[in-house]
Amino acid sequence: MSLIHFNQILVFSPITHTQMTWTDETDRQASGLVSPQYWQDIAKKLEAGGFDGVFFADTLSLADRDPAEARRTMEAGALFPRMDPFALIPYMASVTSHLGFGATLSTAGTPPFLAARRLATLDNMTGGRVAWNVVTSHVKSDYDALGLSQPDHDTRYDVADEYMEICYRLWDGFPRDALVMDAERRMFVDATKISRVEFSGKYLNCDAYPVTMCSPQGRPLIFQAGQSGRGLEFAATHADAIYALQSRLASMTAFVTRARETAAKLGQKRDPRIFFGLQPIVGGTEEEARARAEALKQRVPIDVAMSRLGAMIGIDLSKHDPDKPLEEVSTEASRGILMAVLDSIGDRAPTVREAALHWGVAYGSGQIVGTPEQVADEIERHWRESGCYGFNISPTNNPSSVIDFVEEVAPILRKRGLMRDGYAGTTYRQNLDQKS
Repeated sequence: MSLIHFNQILVFSPITHTQMTWTDETDRQASGLVSPQYWQDIAKKLEAGGFDGVFFADTLSLADRDPAEARRTMEAGALFPRMDPFALIPYMASVTSHLGFGATLSTAGTPPFLAARRLATLDNMTGGRVAWNVVTSHVKSDYDALGLSQPDHDTRYDVADEYMEICYRLWDGFPRDALVMDAERRMFVDATKISRVEFSGKYLNCDAYPVTMCSPQGRPLIFQAGQSGRGLEFAATHADAIYALQSRLASMTAFVTRARETAAKLGQKRDPRIFFGLQPIVGGTEEEARARAEALKQRVPIDVAMSRLGAMIGIDLSKHDPDKPLEEVSTEASRGILMAVLDSIGDRAPTVREAALHWGVAYGSGQIVGTPEQVADEIERHWRESGCYGFNISPTNNPSSVIDFVEEVAPILRKRGLMRDGYAGTTYRQNLDQKS
């Protein structure tokens, strides 16, 4: 029987996806923000639970352009402050042996040579347990922060295609067997096995020898979250796994079909491995779980939620009536996220308020509320009916929501043969490939 694969979404911030969780007395993420022990404990719990890895979501900048909105975002601790997960991963890797770590890095602002070196170094230091979540920075404020002009939507992916090609050549140009370390011959590296990269593209150039050898898994795994037409083409071309946000089962199923059709059109020989965002809210009874879900929603400040969602889809929602339907508009931000938001209810467009509150709690992920058995049932149903490969689990309060899933839901799935009972290998790629 095939396994359902799981990654845990985290953000190196006072919250992950659910706003204002830091105000809950049971939450420890804000107080543990700069404590290595806090994050190490989560890593050990996830490895004990059989997760493939941790997926660190990230954006570079504070998206709010209006000073008043920026102040409210800061005051609410809505992904602010926001730390660099590349500095955190080594701490978590040092107390685990199998758990993978996905880091988000934009193709904007970092030259591909530096990105390839940085990722290969981390991949080597973790024994081949690193994935790169490739983003093109759809939020304009990222480009403003970097002092760059933002390309249009499709051009960002054209640039990223060249970016990936340079990284591939750099990683492949320094194979591990080039490290001979032969003292008798006074040869540390067999230079005949190192290939110089000479790339001249429409947007990017690179002329250099690679300086970092490939890791035990070869290249870092590639994650990508493109959901629009051009974005999905990029993901189907490059990604080992695609992360998608669809809040309804019917939408998940339709997305899997669309992704498979895109991959086939591009000549890909295997179906894409798709992970959907999913937010379980577990209670001892269904009523308790629903009460928890309602409490989470009630804490979300509507103005902060509207500002956050608006930045992601490139619309100033402060000028919209929160109780009027959100309408489709042309955007150079994330078209895939806009499509998912408009489809979040199904039979009609959501109001601005409905969309913002859903985004403020679950960040566009599907939400499953119930007892451990009910949550396990729904996870299995979503997996079987959608045809996806697995789920990226979005937490609410931390670390309690991680503990609830690992200790209460995971054993049920494992008993059904749907979740691993041990790791077949030591690299992130082997975790992703594991079938039983």
